[in-house]
Amino acid sequence: MLPPGRHLALPGRGTTFIREIPGPGPEAPVLFLLHGWTATADLNWFTCYAPLAEKWRIVAIDHRGHGRGIRSTQRFSLADCADDVAAVADLLDIPTFVPVGYSMGGTIAQLVWRRHPDRVRGLVLAATAAHFVEERAERAAFLALTGVGALARLSPKPMREWVSDRLYLSRKTMTWEPWAAQQLAQHEWRMILEAGSALGHYDARPWLPEVDVPTGIVITTRDGVVDTERQRLLGRTIPRARVFEVDGNHDAVFACADQFVPALQAAVEVAVVPAD
Repeated sequence: MLPPGRHLALPGRGTTFIREIPGPGPEAPVLFLLHGWTATADLNWFTCYAPLAEKWRIVAIDHRGHGRGIRSTQRFSLADCADDVAAVADLLDIPTFVPVGYSMGGTIAQLVWRRHPDRVRGLVLAATAAHFVEERAERAAFLALTGVGALARLSPKPMREWVSDRLYLSRKTMTWEPWAAQQLAQHEWRMILEAGSALGHYDARPWLPEVDVPTGIVITTRDGVVDTERQRLLGRTIPRARVFEVDGNHDAVFACADQFVPALQAAVEVAVVPAD
């Protein structure tokens, strides 16, 4: 069973969707769960909600264009997603928290620290990297997303919905449960494509060595989406980061939950309780 959720209007930004679990009590540290590209909070974190809530208060958000996240005519921006997180924390009267980011959510978590450093008490980064594009073929693929995203912006809404159904959902619904397929169907396809393009342009390597909060990193060692060596580089780039490894692919959060969830819990312990 999924935890309680509700729509939340962020002043000047739009309406998003969050799930909340109070955890063991009002003094429990707060974790913001930030999902990956093409996922939603529920699709990414459903195996983690209950285990994490045993010790921590949980807030999970659908990012812009994903699931029931903010809809905007503006181009998708990872920085806007980071600012959305801070805006949710403002409305919920949460002064400090730990961003827990998976894949794209890891980039958003990094940006939350950079843009709102006084709010972040620690970081947890899973199956993610400081950059995603290096080789020519990778760059070409992300440039293609940029072009298709621009086309989707200009196309009438029925055409965008048709593209979404044919090119995306048809490849997903055969293996997803009905509730998951329903969440995928709520995506705004133009923003999803723009999010992919934004990931292709993301590079935090110049400033990540400045991170000054305790950081736990979960590496998926058989990842076919986010190169494992780039994940390891992330661990070496952030000062004093603690690394935990999971023998799994990019879907390890649910496909290898018996390994992933304990590793995530250990990473959160690092971020929440700084070493002496």
